[in-house]
Amino acid sequence: MTATLDRLSALCGIEPGYHDIWGTWHPTSENTRRALLAAMHVSPDTDPARLAEEFENRDWRRLLPPVCVLGAPGHTRHVELTVPAETADASFAWTLTLENGERRAGEVRPAGLEPAGERWIGAAHFLRYRFPLPESAETGYHSLELEHPGPGTEPPARMTLIVAPSACHVPEALRGSGRVWGLAVQLYGIRSRRNWGIGDFGDLHALVELAGSVGTGFVGSSPLHALYPDDPARASPYSPSSRLFLNVLHIDVEALADVIESQNAREALAAPDFQARLRRLRRADLVEYAEAGEAKLHVLRLAWHHFRSHHLSGDGDRARDFRRYCEERGASLRAHALFETLQAHFRKRDPAVWGWPAWPQPYRDPASSEVAAFAAENAADVDFYRYLQWLAEDQLAAAGLHALSLGLPVGLYQDLALGVDPGGAEAWANQDVVAAGAHAGAPPDDFNLRGQDWGLPPFVPWRLRESAYAPFIETLRANMRHCGALRIDHVMGLMRLFWVPAGATPAEGAYVRYPLDDLLGILALESRRNGCLVIGEDLGTVPDGLRPRLAELGLLSCQPFYFARGADGGFRPPAEYPRQALVSVGTHDLPTLRGFWKGHDLDTRAALGLFPSEPLRESLMAGRAQDRARLLAALQREGLLPEGTGADPAAVPDITPELAAAVHTFLARTPAQMMAIQPEDLFGVIEQPNLPGSVEGHPNWRRRLPVALEDWHGDARLRALAEAMRSSRGYPPPSPSRVEGGEGAAHATG
Repeated sequence: MTATLDRLSALCGIEPGYHDIWGTWHPTSENTRRALLAAMHVSPDTDPARLAEEFENRDWRRLLPPVCVLGAPGHTRHVELTVPAETADASFAWTLTLENGERRAGEVRPAGLEPAGERWIGAAHFLRYRFPLPESAETGYHSLELEHPGPGTEPPARMTLIVAPSACHVPEALRGSGRVWGLAVQLYGIRSRRNWGIGDFGDLHALVELAGSVGTGFVGSSPLHALYPDDPARASPYSPSSRLFLNVLHIDVEALADVIESQNAREALAAPDFQARLRRLRRADLVEYAEAGEAKLHVLRLAWHHFRSHHLSGDGDRARDFRRYCEERGASLRAHALFETLQAHFRKRDPAVWGWPAWPQPYRDPASSEVAAFAAENAADVDFYRYLQWLAEDQLAAAGLHALSLGLPVGLYQDLALGVDPGGAEAWANQDVVAAGAHAGAPPDDFNLRGQDWGLPPFVPWRLRESAYAPFIETLRANMRHCGALRIDHVMGLMRLFWVPAGATPAEGAYVRYPLDDLLGILALESRRNGCLVIGEDLGTVPDGLRPRLAELGLLSCQPFYFARGADGGFRPPAEYPRQALVSVGTHDLPTLRGFWKGHDLDTRAALGLFPSEPLRESLMAGRAQDRARLLAALQREGLLPEGTGADPAAVPDITPELAAAVHTFLARTPAQMMAIQPEDLFGVIEQPNLPGSVEGHPNWRRRLPVALEDWHGDARLRALAEAMRSSRGYPPPSPSRVEGGEGAAHATG
């Protein structure tokens, strides 16, 4: 039984074990194998031997596999076809339908092709051959059809053929020796005198304007994925409801044409109580998601009623634009809007309903008759949520186009989360390709001795292949649509991902392999099509050989200053950083520069009881004291210590603006193609956006910046930093026409 279970596990991608960071081998237990197989929609208790044979024989029993990706590194220009031995001399008619609609057709006699293997399944003998791809197949998504020879009613075999380029897109400004710098913000945390206590797409538009005025190459943001309008306090952008759509709380409500036109919306906005609420939200130090969400959805409902009665009932430009958007986003948009309607409906009846697994049983299946009846009865509400996505995407697109019009070399830089919340819209709609009963995570290491369970259900590798990678492709397209660069969180997941069975500890998890070559080929294709640079977040345990593969494909790696160390533990000099990289001081999960210097993150962890032992806390505190000395020594070697600052950290109780600028100048001297600056470091913020592992109630993803966006342009710290960046990075100063203003023009959208 054990050998059979091992065989079935290997066929499904479950690795036999792993070495941890200390070199200890952890074999995958039988219980873990069984739990992960069940999560992959494979029941190991029925008949594992039969299941293993089915997996081994699946591609041998069909003429063509469901998908073939060609052109990526390691691939050749042929597809494999498999035929019963008795038909190998017969002629098979084939048709290749190219993405542009052109067709190529012919006949092939398998026996005349290069053999690629054979297999007996019982008394049946199957032969496999390599079928050369016609030279006319350009990069793109094509369809290959192969007809069975002779009489009969068996339908033709069909395969999705994906021809990929050899590398991802790289902007012209980053070729050769080009280097750029930019701002990386938590959009929700932007404070402005006009937003509603949460950063919005109007702020993003203004940030782009500001970026153009100071000579940056890009504006980056945390993930903008759809969260939960019915429960806005579930605010982690890395645990979204869906990565295919946007967080509607980022809509700039007052810029909407339907709000401007609607008397009801204008009256609601002007009401004294409502204005008092907005003033309270704007003054708050933290994002008050529930109150901001309630205020926005109230006015957005009024805007929807106006749009529905004054535009959608006719055939004007805006009605056509909305219908076109709904048609383009198709079934996925309908499923997302239907989920939002169902979730709001059931949560109104019971606030404890956290997602679709808590709905009544018939509604958990998107294809059920009950769901269809609900959709018909609540069509207007479903359309309301489609309308919100239309508005959000229109405003994000406007910000992206504005970046292009200002000549930002990269433009918007967005972030793609590793996965989605198990109770959200994407998991509901994709139950056939998402694991049921397992989460992505990480094994124990120095930073998390207990390991990590991120609560994100991963894609099932074999189901993903059977779908011809459609969910992966759609995710990339949705997130590359309006940006010039996309950061992929935990890029190691393209090769292998650590799965934790539901109810188990991370120590009981195991790695699961993914079809790296295929996924990289698709990534390169979508990158080229969307003109989108790709950045792979490769922090943590990286499998051997992955980084060279990613570099070959043109992906940038992530190089936070905190982790760039030499063998002696000191900070690496700028010249030793790789060129093909995005450098930054830290990330959203790491301490701010001021927090790092003062050890505030360690103090907070201690106060929250996050250290498993006192010796570990003391060791990390001692290490941080060493790091302060190492940081000053690194700046001293580069001649960057501010005047009056020595190399003794005891004489530097806090990070000054001059010292923060010196650290950024240090990074600006690296050969890295991109450098990101977090406004938290620019403005001396001590709290980090997110403290991994922190308890419920800690204000992760809620902290607002202390400086209003309208005041950034005149801030001496930003002006000094911009000048230092232009001097060190070699990026030309902005033209006078780009310096005017800095707050962005008012713009009506939607």
